[in-house]
Amino acid sequence: MNKTVKIILGIIILILLVVVIKYFKDSNSKDIEEFKVESPFYSTIDTKVVATGKLNPEEEIELKPQVSGIIDKIHVEEGDLVKKGDLIAKIRVVPNEQSLVNANSRIKSAKLAFDNSKVLYSRNKALFEKGVISKQDFENSELNYNQTKENLTQAQNDYQIIKQGSLSGGSFANTNIVAQIPGTILEIPVREGDQVIQSNNFNAGTTIATVADMSMMIFEGKVDESEVEKLTEGEDIKVVLGAINEKEFPAKLTFVAPKGKEENGAVQFTIKADVEIEESTSIRAGYSANAEIEIESKDSILVIKEALVQFNRITENPYVEILQDNDKYKKKNVKLGISDGIIVEVLDGVEEGDKIKVWNKASKDNEEEEDED
Repeated sequence: MNKTVKIILGIIILILLVVVIKYFKDSNSKDIEEFKVESPFYSTIDTKVVATGKLNPEEEIELKPQVSGIIDKIHVEEGDLVKKGDLIAKIRVVPNEQSLVNANSRIKSAKLAFDNSKVLYSRNKALFEKGVISKQDFENSELNYNQTKENLTQAQNDYQIIKQGSLSGGSFANTNIVAQIPGTILEIPVREGDQVIQSNNFNAGTTIATVADMSMMIFEGKVDESEVEKLTEGEDIKVVLGAINEKEFPAKLTFVAPKGKEENGAVQFTIKADVEIEESTSIRAGYSANAEIEIESKDSILVIKEALVQFNRITENPYVEILQDNDKYKKKNVKLGISDGIIVEVLDGVEEGDKIKVWNKASKDNEEEEDED
């Protein structure tokens, strides 16, 4: 029995010894937490506002008909260059039958009145020449004759307009759609045979073609309300087109909207800028573009990477962790200046040569130091 107890006690002691040895081994072999460090450096920071938008022609005209009818012929295609006055399309008028009947009836009535006044005029003229009637009676018959003649001509013209849309087929006839400005045909939303409606006070009319001067382009975009006060009309900006290998074009800011519009929970303000386009560059309307507006620039200033900066959870003050001589890190509050989102200016708190911890997590020692500060 004593032997069995001794064996059990020996096993227990051996197990305890193994546990103690493993504990000290694990404690001594624990990895030392190491951090990378980076130092402040001198650089240039340019802060800018970036507005997203599109490039559109400054002058864009929609051509609409002055008479209703059917597209008889389209003389241009999308992308063609046209001059002012060039024929774009021709409309064939489809007259209303009732209007034609009424117009024809007015011609017959005017013709009857004219024929009657002509007979009276001829008779009174002969009597006046013989001295039978007074001059006043003759002049009255002559006036009536001229009026009925004019009424007949007007009735015939009305009939012609209703039937054909114009009195003649000249270049300025209502049935001819001509370019009002020189430029490029951007769009032709109709095809030959389509019916079109004239433009009037009650109807916008059918758009037959859109013409724009592609040599004069404007950028139209939007900026957030937090940045709009930094903009000044008349300042030089850059417009970048992603569709042309991120090519940059000089531009001048011409308009900043006085009133914003809420979009997706944020207030946006419209801005416009005149863009200088090189003659050798082919630009298409509607290109997506970004406007870069420089706000502030500083050269040769002490900066650090913005990723090195941490913020106190209570005071929200910025700080960094600097390596000390005892291989420990100490938190130090910093005063920051301008930033471009990657690097930030340091006005106070660090010096050139300081070794700043590349942060991943704060240690308990550092948290205690923060509380002491």
